[in-house]
Amino acid sequence: MQAIALIQLMLNKEVTIYDIAERLNLSPATISRALNDDPVVKKKTRKVILEAAKELGYRKNTFARNLRNQRTNTIGVLVHELKSNFITSVLAGIEKVTTEAGYDLIIAHSSESFEKEAANALNLFHKRVDGLIASLASNTENLDHFTPFEEKNIPVVFFDRVEENSNSTKVIIDNYTCGYRATQHLIEQGCKRIVLVTADLRRNVYGQRHQGYADALAAAGIAYDESLVLIKDLSEQCGVEAALEIIGMNKRPDGAFITNDFSAAVCMQTLKEHGLRIPHDIAVVGFNDDAISKIIEPQLTTIRYPGTEIGELAALNLINHLQGIANLHHTKTVIVRSDLVIRQSSLRKNLNGPTHL
Repeated sequence: MQAIALIQLMLNKEVTIYDIAERLNLSPATISRALNDDPVVKKKTRKVILEAAKELGYRKNTFARNLRNQRTNTIGVLVHELKSNFITSVLAGIEKVTTEAGYDLIIAHSSESFEKEAANALNLFHKRVDGLIASLASNTENLDHFTPFEEKNIPVVFFDRVEENSNSTKVIIDNYTCGYRATQHLIEQGCKRIVLVTADLRRNVYGQRHQGYADALAAAGIAYDESLVLIKDLSEQCGVEAALEIIGMNKRPDGAFITNDFSAAVCMQTLKEHGLRIPHDIAVVGFNDDAISKIIEPQLTTIRYPGTEIGELAALNLINHLQGIANLHHTKTVIVRSDLVIRQSSLRKNLNGPTHL
């Protein structure tokens, strides 16, 4: 048996059910049934066939079988970046659900580029994925590059970064309410001049958080000041730049709502290096509840963004549609609960005594 396997390897020839059938003097049909664990084949015979298949180096040709079934059992995932804790947690949620359902994943990222997003979408389409889960780049303005999926009835579920006015299925949080609540909390802590550090307002998540911020100011009778809205890329450098801009303002802010925890942590660290005390001189609220929010000193008040749950729900809705359990066309928007997590970075009120919120 080992000699046969060696010869097969030397010839670089893929082992087929016919090779196993010839070796065991059984019909190819019997071999096929045994390899698919068909109870029609006796358990003892199945064991002999499986052992022979293993020794010969046989691999199931799932690709050919899937082509016959017009399915690849593959889900495409298209994200705007790979290095954020939020995206990592979303991917973990997607992977958990798809693995349990027997689907493989192909993951691509746009690096915040519409052109790369469109190219990746086309590539995943040609790889014949059964469905797609996507989060849009910051500068994506339309969904034309997803039209081929629609024309071939390939389901697409969007999460986080979505096009609000589309008829696609979306898994999101209430970004407006989150922006409102974060700003309201800073106002409750006595902040009257609150800076917002965010990203491109054309993207739904940032536009809605900005609107929540503006409306919370208005509700408290605080005038909106455009100079306090800093549009950045929410990178590490963004945190440094935002801190330096805050320090350089003629009338320094006493509160900051930064819509990304990593940028918020870098901003806080830079502010402290320049002698500012947090939250005494400036209270800070972040967004995402990344691990860094509990490592930075003081710990960062933030919005909990449940990435794993979002990934699981996106994958579950997609797979239920593929398996005929549910219809995506009946589920347009899924809103996942998010909460304000209050820590020391924002607690300016009653600094010399206990705070109850």
